[in-house]
Amino acid sequence: MFGIKYFKADSSTYVILSSGGRAKKQGKGLSFFYNAATSSLSVVPVNAQEAPFIFSLQTADYQQVKVQGQITYRISQPEKVTEILNFNLKQGGQDYISEDPNKLSDRVVRTVQAIVQRTVQTVELRESLLLNQRLANLVTSEINEQAVTSTMGLEIVDVTISNIAPTPETIRALEAEAREVILQKADDAVYVRRKASVEQERVIKDAELKTELFVQQKEQEIAESGVANERAILRGKAQTEKEGLEAQIDAETQRKDLVLLNSENEKQEADTEAYGITARMNAFKTLPVENLKAMALANMDPDQLMAMAFESLAQNAGKIGELNIGPDTMGQMMKKATRK
Repeated sequence: MFGIKYFKADSSTYVILSSGGRAKKQGKGLSFFYNAATSSLSVVPVNAQEAPFIFSLQTADYQQVKVQGQITYRISQPEKVTEILNFNLKQGGQDYISEDPNKLSDRVVRTVQAIVQRTVQTVELRESLLLNQRLANLVTSEINEQAVTSTMGLEIVDVTISNIAPTPETIRALEAEAREVILQKADDAVYVRRKASVEQERVIKDAELKTELFVQQKEQEIAESGVANERAILRGKAQTEKEGLEAQIDAETQRKDLVLLNSENEKQEADTEAYGITARMNAFKTLPVENLKAMALANMDPDQLMAMAFESLAQNAGKIGELNIGPDTMGQMMKKATRK
């Protein structure tokens, strides 16, 4: 009644109550009565606002790309933004009088577009497709220096570049080119694998040949060692035989020398004996026969004497008429002969 109304703002809304061109009340989350006929209300949301965007831009090589993302900002100085834009509520206190509050996001997005366009148009298509994080960092650092943020008291909370994509025709061309590159890499991988396999086979074959050569060398060394051992054995046998023959020759030589020595000794003994016999014979020649017989009979045994007696009897048988020898005499002679 009488134009008095009650207004209550939440904690994320900054309220400025003006009357007569001067601010009567201002702050976040205020609640008060006011005269709608003589007062005006400016309501500024100070919570974070999200502004999505999508730009169709051209690269340095005249290719079209679409840059899609989102910027998050908040009004940190409501007094500044109300000096430039109209945030006053209508008489009923429900809607804004002008479209300025809704155009604030458009101004922020256009500022972002200018920064992104300036960067994209200096690079070629392939490079532009990799600018997501770089563009986000660039927008975050440069937008605070723009008039839209400094004069209006805005604070940038976050910038995200979600996608950078060329036209469908370009995408198909890039896919075809990338497919060819992938196929080429696959062919190269097959070639490298086959080359590695051939190289591995060569290494294995080379190792086998080296092993075979090593085995042959060892077998040759063993054979040569066997031949050398056989030669050494043959030389040893030959040396042994030679030494045996030399020993036999020495033995035969010594035997020959012994035989010669024995012969000489026997000759000397024979000469000595012959000399003795000759001397005895010469002595016997000078002795009478009776003395010789007596000497001979002196050294004879009785049976020998008997034998000589019988021999003398036989030689003089013509002179002896009759001789009788008794059995006792013959028996005694036979017993003596048997005992000997």
